[in-house]
Amino acid sequence: MGEVILEKNTGLKKWWKMMRPHTLTASFVPVLLGTALVLPLGHISIPLFIAMLAASMLIQIATNLFNEYFDFKRGLDTTESVGIGGSIVRDGFHPKTILRLAYVLCLVSMLIGVYICIRSSWWIAAVGTICILTGYLYSAGPCPIAYTPFGELISGLFMGVFIIWISFFIQTGTLTWNCILISIPIGILVGGINMANNIRDLDGDKRKGRRTLPVLLGRPKAINLLAVLFAFSYLWIIGLMIFYVESAWLLVVFASLPKAIQATRLFRGKTRSIQMMPAMKATAQMQTLFGLFLSLGIILDHFI
Repeated sequence: MGEVILEKNTGLKKWWKMMRPHTLTASFVPVLLGTALVLPLGHISIPLFIAMLAASMLIQIATNLFNEYFDFKRGLDTTESVGIGGSIVRDGFHPKTILRLAYVLCLVSMLIGVYICIRSSWWIAAVGTICILTGYLYSAGPCPIAYTPFGELISGLFMGVFIIWISFFIQTGTLTWNCILISIPIGILVGGINMANNIRDLDGDKRKGRRTLPVLLGRPKAINLLAVLFAFSYLWIIGLMIFYVESAWLLVVFASLPKAIQATRLFRGKTRSIQMMPAMKATAQMQTLFGLFLSLGIILDHFI
């Protein structure tokens, strides 16, 4: 097999790739879903929706940049690293540029948060601060979350469940059981994106002393667990319909099932990071489609 040559990005392309745009659906989908859940209860404020979307994406990009910087500082990223990271080693960014940009994005998201608080509740300031701090501590500090088996859980909670709750709360001033229950599968799938990334990076993480969940389980069991999380998410939606929490319109989410099957199959039998890139992409696409179809089901239930 020939040597894999990773392309060096230049100009605007390297700035675009540095933001890891393919991952931003992990914040876009929860904001969309949390806002769609408002429809049965009343009017949606479009400015609040846009502000929440912008703040969530900025925090996610900042988290990615913190990860980029601290992975470089700890020697995890090299010119041979596979993935969407590595802007410092492959694309020539100065490490301090990455770190400063992350701080600037956090500051901008906080300013947007002030607007959201003025329009809703100042409790959002406390929650938002915790979210930003968690994004920083995911890669920074003496014991980064990314080095522990809790990365999937933390990312699922903060980038999935909590974003849905906040998006709903700033529009309504409350939380409902429907919102809480329907956020569960999205949180699981956001955590699944993190797990897919860790499955791909398992060998390198193990060498560097990271104790991620896939490192502890081993690749075959981690892939099986990812498949179980996919299945549980679909079964959860069926349960919501059976117990009359939501309507049968939510079954439109099963249109994303082929992508879940594809992601699982693409992982199986692969041992090299470069071979698992299509599986990583399919996992992110699956979460995006699942969330979009779930939002569509809620919208259809309201208008039809």
